[in-house]
Amino acid sequence: MAKAIVAAVPGGPEVLKLQDVDKPEPGPGQLLVKMAAAGVNFIETYERSGVYKVPFPYTPGSEGAGTVEAMGDGAAGWAPGDRVAFCEAARTYAEYALVDAAKALAVPDGISDETAAAIPLQGLTAHYLVNSSFKAVAGQTILTHAGAGGVGLILTQLLKAKGVRVITTVSSDEKAELAKAAGADEVLRYDGFPDKVRELTGGTGVDAVYDGVGKDTFDGSLASLRTRGTMVLFGGASGQVPPFDLQRLNAGGSLFVTRPKLKDHLLNAEERRWRAGEIFAAVQEGKLDIKIGATYPLADAARAHEDLQGRNTTGKVLLLP
Repeated sequence: MAKAIVAAVPGGPEVLKLQDVDKPEPGPGQLLVKMAAAGVNFIETYERSGVYKVPFPYTPGSEGAGTVEAMGDGAAGWAPGDRVAFCEAARTYAEYALVDAAKALAVPDGISDETAAAIPLQGLTAHYLVNSSFKAVAGQTILTHAGAGGVGLILTQLLKAKGVRVITTVSSDEKAELAKAAGADEVLRYDGFPDKVRELTGGTGVDAVYDGVGKDTFDGSLASLRTRGTMVLFGGASGQVPPFDLQRLNAGGSLFVTRPKLKDHLLNAEERRWRAGEIFAAVQEGKLDIKIGATYPLADAARAHEDLQGRNTTGKVLLLP
């Protein structure tokens, strides 16, 4: 037997309960990983509450890090004791999880288990945003939202490394300090941010917006773009953006909008190695700081969800079995 978080029915954070479950057995091509830490991400609050349809009883989680304990047939290239991280697994709010061997990421020496668990989803998301969804280059000005969040802090660092001027939004003085420490050039509050962005850009607007907040910021993000600017909507922390009239893109100055997701940017082993390799290397070399904002015992998954949804967290949130 092993411990795992289980929600019997959809609902609020209170449905997340620590229970005894059968210890998983690795199937063909799978690794059994003893979890060192599991990442907590906003999508799991949607799944838990029933906004996104998942089968119940339900154990949340896709991300984490730990040590390989056993392997199924055909799980080549791995051995017991190997340290791995991942963001394409399932049921990771647990003491043990199964991971497809082809989707596991080797953790380099010098990176702790907790840092390794905090990297995959947010680090790879930030990587595809700045390298694929809208390719950032030196001299551009880009707006990001939630600048003190896990993705936001990484985004700012990656953009600054490319020579980009970064404007970001936050909700508190404490978060503003974190965003500035990550390298943001201008830190704004959400209220009235489009007008302030226009002021900061001499009326021109920004080249692109990376927006993971969604409903509450979408209109303002469009209003912050320059002619032929690009809106990259990669999440909906405040709720989903309702349908809108495409003519708004015409009126706004021949704007572009894209709605990407991580899965479509990890299509094969080569792409996975490229993205993970660059992010892990940047952390190893001290060029990228991964902020772990809060850790909770596995049993306190409900509190972790409450704090995440209440926007009371910064950086990465982890559960520790």
